This record gives sequence, C-alpha cells and structure tokens, in this order.
Amino acid sequence: MPVSKKKRTTSTGNSASSESPSPVLPDHQEFHQHLRALAQKAVKQVIELVMQEELEALLQASWGECTPKRKGYRNGSYTRDLITATGKIEDVIVPRDREGAFQIQTFERYSRFEPHIADGLTQMFVSGTSTHKVGDVAQTLLGVAPSASTISRLNQTLTEQFEAWRERRLQDHYRILYLDGVHFSIRHGDQADSTIILVALGVDTRGNKEVLALRACAEESKEGWASLLHEVRRRGATQMDLIVSDGHDGLIASVKDLFSATPRQRCLVHKQRNVLNAVPRRERADVQAELGGIWEQATKQEALIHLAAFQAKYTQRYPEAVRSLMEDADHLLTFYEFPVSLFRYIQTTNAIESLFSNVRQRTDQIDVFTTETSCLTIVWATIQDIRLHKISV
Repeated sequence: MPVSKKKRTTSTGNSASSESPSPVLPDHQEFHQHLRALAQKAVKQVIELVMQEELEALLQASWGECTPKRKGYRNGSYTRDLITATGKIEDVIVPRDREGAFQIQTFERYSRFEPHIADGLTQMFVSGTSTHKVGDVAQTLLGVAPSASTISRLNQTLTEQFEAWRERRLQDHYRILYLDGVHFSIRHGDQADSTIILVALGVDTRGNKEVLALRACAEESKEGWASLLHEVRRRGATQMDLIVSDGHDGLIASVKDLFSATPRQRCLVHKQRNVLNAVPRRERADVQAELGGIWEQATKQEALIHLAAFQAKYTQRYPEAVRSLMEDADHLLTFYEFPVSLFRYIQTTNAIESLFSNVRQRTDQIDVFTTETSCLTIVWATIQDIRLHKISV
C-alpha cells in the first residue's frame, strides 16, 4: 500500500502570540524637545558649577573652609533665566558674595543671552536684518525670540563699543603703517552706492598688528585720507618708521602733509600691475620677469642698475609703461633701508589686503548695508574676531 504522506502544517496561533509588539516611536517634534530638555539640564549644571568655581577662586576658600587666605564670604544666591544655544534655561542659580565683588564670567550681570548669542543677534541687526527677521531666526534656533527692545539694546552696546574703540589712545611708535581701502555697498534712500572704508593697519615695535582707524568715505580722496591720518596722530601715533601704500594721489599728498619725515614704500604688486597694463599681453610675461628682477637684487645699488637697464630697454617700445614705473622710482626701493627679514612684509600691501579678504569672506552674505554706521560697526566687529599674525620686526 502506498505510504500516506502527512501534510505539513504550520501553526500560527503560538507564533502570533509570541511576537513582541512593535515599539511606538516618539513623535519627531517630541523627540527633539526631549533632547533639548536634556541638553538644557546639562548646560545648566555646567554653568552653575563653573560659577561656583569662579566664586571659590575669588574667595580663595571652598564652602565652609577656614583658611587665612580667605578674601570674603558667600552670601547665598539668586535665580535668573538665560538664553543659550540649547534654548531658554530657567532658574539658573547664581551665587553671591557679601561684598558684591563677584563678577560672573559666564555672562554679563544684566544680560539674558550668552555672549556669543548676543554677538550673533547684534551682528544680524547691524548688518541690516529686520528686527522681525532676527526674532524669527532666534525662535527657530533657540526656541526663544528676543524682543525688539532687547535687540536694540544689544545693537546700542556694540555701537558704543565701536565708538570707544575709535577714541582709544594709540601707541606713539609703530614700525610699519599700511594704508588702503575696501569698498562696500551702502543704501542711501532708494539707491545703493559704493562707499570706501579707509583703513590704517599698524605694526608695533613688538611685531603685533593692529587696526588703528577706520573711516567711511563716498570716494577715495585727499580729504578722506587726511582725516584718517589726522585722527591717527590726534590719538597719539606720531612716529612711523615706514608707510606702505599704493599710489593714489590723494593718499600720497596726505602722507606728505602729516608724515612728511616718514619714508614710504610703494606697493610693488600694485606698481607691477600698472606697468603691465601698458604692455601688450603677448609681451607681459617677459616684461614681468624683468620687473621682478629689479627688486629681487641683493642690494639697492644692484637694483638701481637693473632699473636703469629696464628704462633704457623699453623707453622707446613702451613709453607709458616706463613712465608709470619711473614716476615712483624714489619709493620703489625703500625696503632696502630695512632689515632683510622685513622685505617680504614691506614690499607690498599684502598684510592689509589679506585682512580685507578675510573681512569680505565673513560679510559676503550682506549685499547692501542699510547705513554707514552699520557698515563701519559690522566691519569693526568682524576685524575684532580675526587673528592678525605677529611678524618679526
């Protein structure tokens, strides 16, 4: 008899009961709110711990410690709210001392925002962003929208800092003074006009770079440069060992009036461009190599020989190029009067051009500034955040 085959069956009853139910995932928004709450709790703990350590360092005594080095006593605490990158943190416990000498480093006494957040909101405002838009951005990023009065106060604080910077006392002696300008667009009524910010960048006797002054002008002129240089002198900077600049007539005239005893170095990069503009493109490579050969000589005497040779060779072929070169002959080789170690720093205005490039990168998102004051303030604020490398003088 044929063997009967049992039909294989699959039991579904037990398997269904043994499977665990799928976990219920939290709502996307709820999940992020939970993460933000955890971050805020952690940040609050860190801030409170840092403030306790700051107070302990001031008093030079831990809680309840008896020591002859103690400089004061605790006096309880108070609570306040603080806006941070993680959102609004409520009831932050701020310690106090009896003498009221404790100054919080984490945030300003009357500020409701972390310093970097306050700076960010301020820069948005002075760059022309409306109060309403700043509030929207803050609401999205921080979960809290600052009031119009808060933003205005932050902006006013930055403007006051800028005005104080403009009046600060300068050192009397600088090794190098770089002068140049950078253009921005500023709205005047219904139209946007190009405005130049004139800049004086100094290098002190220790090699530290420092922006000495900023001035906004409708156009580069003798009057504008004279005002800037007069401001530099008025604030105490009266001795310059060398001025490095391009060849703008108004700038040169102002330098002669206010720093007549200071030698001047003409930027070789600018001069080379001016000379080559008068040379046909097919000849520029050779002419450029010969130009560079002039100021690459080991001594000024050798450089003068090459300069004379260049003049003799090209006077007939490219008279405008030679005229452009020789009109600044007295200031092209000034760098030879200084140590060789300084040559690469003083042959050109690259130091200030590099600063401008850095400022441009950070302000590119601002197409047009709403006012001249906002332009100057945001440029100044940007410069404060740029590290200027020290040079060996």
